[in-house]
Amino acid sequence: MTLTPIGIVRSCFGEKFAVPRQPGLCPSAWGRLEFHEAFRSPEAVRGIAGFSHIWLIFGFHQTVDQGWRPTVRPPRLGGNERVGVFASRSTFRPNGLGLSLVRLERVEGLALHLTGLDLVDGTPIYDVKPYLPYAEAIADAHAGFAATEIPRLTVEISIEAGADFDRLSTRSQAVVKESLALDPRPATQVAEPGKTYGASLCGCNIRFMIEGAICRILQIRPARASGLND
Repeated sequence: MTLTPIGIVRSCFGEKFAVPRQPGLCPSAWGRLEFHEAFRSPEAVRGIAGFSHIWLIFGFHQTVDQGWRPTVRPPRLGGNERVGVFASRSTFRPNGLGLSLVRLERVEGLALHLTGLDLVDGTPIYDVKPYLPYAEAIADAHAGFAATEIPRLTVEISIEAGADFDRLSTRSQAVVKESLALDPRPATQVAEPGKTYGASLCGCNIRFMIEGAICRILQIRPARASGLND
């Protein structure tokens, strides 16, 4: 089988760091699927507007050249315990494919506008399938080691970053807060008191610091390689 990307996602996440580890965790996150020329047909998306959510089969294009690993260290286990790659959603897979359930906000021309996505800007898409609640919402499903809700940090805006944060759109403000509340730091990284991090979100470079359960935004500047603006 030869896989050919049908399109590319443009999203509010300009880089891998701070992208939510699962879809739906940052409900305000936005993006759009732009079809490549060979698949840019009105017939191909006929009827899709009637579905509220769609599955995206995508490629882990930033890590696929690193190959696959039989065991991985999931962030949900603190990055210290290994499980089989097929018991995880790790990027280091034999075929480098991912599956993401996102909300279809609207169809505009031949572009699909999406929310709640967990994909970095530039992600290749290989297929789109509608989500069917009657068949795919499993009420008694079990989630193994990932059964509990992901804890959230409290996000605070420093006085120095306040004016720049206020200039962001309401939706961009929500994305920044929702994504940083998930603590984007690598699970295997030892917390360093006073360390400053940077994330490319909504066309901005967000500088922040995490102390305990508090994430404090220190500075907001235009990003060099920005994601999609709202």
